[in-house]
Amino acid sequence: MIKVITSDERHTSDRGWIHSEFSFSFSDYEDPSNAHFGCLLAHNENILKPKQGFKKHPHHDLEIVSYVVSGTLNHTDDLGNTQELKAGTVQVMSAGTGVVHEENNPSSEEEVRFIQMWFLPDKPSELPYWQSRSFEKQDHLNALLPIVSGRGEESTLPINQELTVYLSTLETGNEVSLPHRENRRSHVFIISGHIEITCGDEKLTLNPGDATRIKKSCDLLIRGIGSECPAEFILIDMP
Repeated sequence: MIKVITSDERHTSDRGWIHSEFSFSFSDYEDPSNAHFGCLLAHNENILKPKQGFKKHPHHDLEIVSYVVSGTLNHTDDLGNTQELKAGTVQVMSAGTGVVHEENNPSSEEEVRFIQMWFLPDKPSELPYWQSRSFEKQDHLNALLPIVSGRGEESTLPINQELTVYLSTLETGNEVSLPHRENRRSHVFIISGHIEITCGDEKLTLNPGDATRIKKSCDLLIRGIGSECPAEFILIDMP
């Protein structure tokens, strides 16, 4: 199964202080037929206005991954963590038995754009934790860089699920690949630029804001195409 969700097919939520594009049912968007893809429950693209943010609120039994595309996102939680997450930073918050956090845009002028993903953990009621790490563009230029992993991969942020989140930026004509995996799912989301994906005898083109959900045993070949700027994307390999 390969399903493409175009940017326009996402649900748009605009509350004034935040503009969001939801790939799955979330908040005011309810669609039982689009509730999740494997353990991926939410995939939101957010633009947070200057001096705006999410007030303190709780979570439990969720693995939350955020990637700051541009601007700065300030994070605070009741585990004692406070940090300004600049562009290129990834954070993982394992809510486990419970965590309270808030996030805001500290800038008075600049918006912050970030991708947030929610996953089911591999088991409930684990101890909560939070970690972050900054990745340079050069680290994932024309490469498929693992940034979050439940497999203990070196230099990745940990997560309580048997998955790996990759980040890549491809210049036109360059390629990366993910080898054949039995009984696995792949979710690819395009942040900017254009890519071509080949999976077996199927070939598809994705544009900014597009995503594809793949549940098919094949070698994935991803190529940067026809872009004035490099193509940046997130790839999730999961059960």
